[in-house]
Amino acid sequence: MADFMERRALVASLARKAGLEAIVFVPGPNFFYLTGLDFHLMERPTLLILGADDSVSAIMPELERSKWRATCPDAVTYFWQDSDGFDQAFADWGATATGPIGVEGARMRMFEAEALTQAIRHGQSNGAVRNADAALIDLRIRKDAEQIANLREAIRISEAGLSDLIKTARAGETEAQLAARLKQAMLSHGAPSFAFEPLVLSGPNAADPHGSPGDRPIAAGEPLLIDFGATYGGMAADITRTFFCDHVPDAYRPIYETVLAANAKGRAIAGPGVTCDTLDRETTAVLAASPYDQMIVHKTGHGLGLDVHEAPQIMLGNTRQLEPGMVITIEPGLYNPGQIGVRIEDDMLITETGAESLTQFPRELTCFG
Repeated sequence: MADFMERRALVASLARKAGLEAIVFVPGPNFFYLTGLDFHLMERPTLLILGADDSVSAIMPELERSKWRATCPDAVTYFWQDSDGFDQAFADWGATATGPIGVEGARMRMFEAEALTQAIRHGQSNGAVRNADAALIDLRIRKDAEQIANLREAIRISEAGLSDLIKTARAGETEAQLAARLKQAMLSHGAPSFAFEPLVLSGPNAADPHGSPGDRPIAAGEPLLIDFGATYGGMAADITRTFFCDHVPDAYRPIYETVLAANAKGRAIAGPGVTCDTLDRETTAVLAASPYDQMIVHKTGHGLGLDVHEAPQIMLGNTRQLEPGMVITIEPGLYNPGQIGVRIEDDMLITETGAESLTQFPRELTCFG
């Protein structure tokens, strides 16, 4: 079971280190990580406030009282009713604020940040609202045993669903039809939800790294890029494989083999002590040394966990060293607009001695239909 008190104590430590009186969280991965509660991010401000002094408080809609109290019965909570609005709850909290307050800069919305700022001013404190994202990088960057077990299950479900789909996929089916079948297959294998809407892209559409499945039928000789993942226990799988319908045109085979070699290089060198910059440089170097260097459009990968994209970013300039417990993706790709896109993505657990590929789905060039 997750130790939420220990996780919240880490936030207090990070707040002290950053010179913050408290850090404020809105519904999302961090809120879930720190409480086990999965609130919706909607028009009602719902804030978790963790103090540098280990205090726990909240600004909470009245309709969430029972759910919140069942989890954090001792938290100082400023409840508010829809009929009254939330201004007084913020003002009551702000009257107690005495120093700088950190927020999730990449997630908190403007109206919440403004309400916090106004409340602090109303309370006549010398505080300010600051972006605490840099301080929070270490909060979830290393995964515990329960999270890793949940991620393994998310990957198992995902790969079982992909296996079912590729066994039955045929030329003439549309991207949208295959995406729907993939989701149904993952549900049948136990997926509670999906990390994101699957990207099922064929032919020239595969050259758009973040395209959307449409009504385009798949034809023989075309690539089929599938980027997808189930969630389990909140942990998100993120896997990409590229297949070919019926056969592989001669011009496309070396493109695939180049991406496969880059993926293998990244998986081979990942491990503790390796910097994100080095991993990206050496993986991308395989692509850059090929005749297809003009087809490189993105970095090597990113951290993976409760968010599909989280720290650490596997990119040039990031000198953060990989550490045991981190989970990253390695996903080199090549994209020729209007013709072909190939990406091979694996989810890697950094261990004490190297890295383990949690994804096991075959990477060899495969045709279907």
